Amino acid sequence: MLPGYQEARLAVRADVLSVLEGLATANKEGLEALQAIDAVKLEEARSRLKDISQETEKIDNDIVLIFAKYTPEARDLRELVSYLKITSALNRIRTNINSYLKNMQSMLMEKNDKMTQLIQDSLSINRCTLNAFDYTIEMLQTFDDNDQVKALAARIDVEYSKTDDIYTLLEKDVIQQIGNADGLAEEYFNLLKHIRKNLKIIDRLESVSQRVIFARMGGKL
Repeated sequence: MLPGYQEARLAVRADVLSVLEGLATANKEGLEALQAIDAVKLEEARSRLKDISQETEKIDNDIVLIFAKYTPEARDLRELVSYLKITSALNRIRTNINSYLKNMQSMLMEKNDKMTQLIQDSLSINRCTLNAFDYTIEMLQTFDDNDQVKALAARIDVEYSKTDDIYTLLEKDVIQQIGNADGLAEEYFNLLKHIRKNLKIIDRLESVSQRVIFARMGGKL
């Protein structure tokens, strides 16, 4: 394959990695803001997301140009098609992070101590998601090492499973709180809804990891 093609393919991978790192940073800053119970810093974290859509659109356009200019062979075509699927997942992650942080801002402004404590208890999910971000980033950084890519995907699966367990325990706690909510039942149900939105972030990361595996080793997309 032509050297120009290899450079273009690697540039696409680097751009995908850059978007993923930007999302990870926004998610990390959001977690830190929630730990500090700081609505202003939550808004700052959200501001990091504003250019993500333009960045993924550029990646998609670059891939289409590669198709037109170089006509990649089957293996390389598989990788580039995977990146098209990955950018779609990254856009959804962006939407999920933004929606979650915005809703958490509203929750913090209510200044309900019990609600704030439940939010703090839920942050174990965010920490699992941060780990999953790190592992997904490393998958792209070590793309040529099949064993490492598979091992990192397995770690993401573990973090994903943890979040399901954490949410189940949290849901039971919230339901118990609703009995003494003094008219705030709707707010508690909304909190669960927002946390479920947060769970979708790691769900999308798991999807990205499977597409990286497909890009590298094939199988089912």
